[in-house]
Amino acid sequence: MIVIPMAGYSSRFFKAGYTVPKYMLDLGCESVFEWSLSSFKDYYKSDFFLFIIFDQYNTYDFVEEMLKKIGIEKYKIITLTERTLGQADTVYQGIKEIVTDDEMYIFNIDSRLKTFKKMEEFPEKDGYLEVFIGDGEHWSFVQSGENNQVLKTTEKIRISNLCSNGLYYFKSIQLYKKYFNEELEKKIESELYIAPMYNNYIRDGKNIVYKLVESSDIEFCGTPQEYLETLNKI
Repeated sequence: MIVIPMAGYSSRFFKAGYTVPKYMLDLGCESVFEWSLSSFKDYYKSDFFLFIIFDQYNTYDFVEEMLKKIGIEKYKIITLTERTLGQADTVYQGIKEIVTDDEMYIFNIDSRLKTFKKMEEFPEKDGYLEVFIGDGEHWSFVQSGENNQVLKTTEKIRISNLCSNGLYYFKSIQLYKKYFNEELEKKIESELYIAPMYNNYIRDGKNIVYKLVESSDIEFCGTPQEYLETLNKI
């Protein structure tokens, strides 16, 4: 299952004068939503997609229209009526009623992976995240061990040059729910992020690995400046 949490505020865009959420903005002949979702174009026909939205701006109808346009048939749209505590919570709210124990990939709706392929290496992995070598402090970071092992993850604390590109994999939905509730119980920060949850897995001896990708393989559209830069390229 591919999970797309999209219940954010788009506050930077509204403050910049935009009147709709960023995923509805145009990028030439497609929306930001279509552009971002094309990261998974190789899986449109094979995978089930879960979209977690907030009840605003006729988003439900917009998502359905876009999915019909690009040809995704196996999907579900979960509409939230209350704001969440961040991306990790948004995902939890979308999957909390699921009783099966499927695997899931999580990605945002304001970036694009140009050549995404599921990681087939390390078949015994319990989770993995994609990383690139980058600068800055505003990422999630990975401390690496031998053979692509993840020893520790942090949020906006630079412990290495391995930066998350926002693609997260979890082998078990049920384990995700368990560890999310642990994070909720010890909540310190105002927002709950996904990357730090892997530390609970690592503590319990679960196998978390990383996949190193090229920084040129990802494009961003999460801020008004990034949106305009991407639009100009197109």
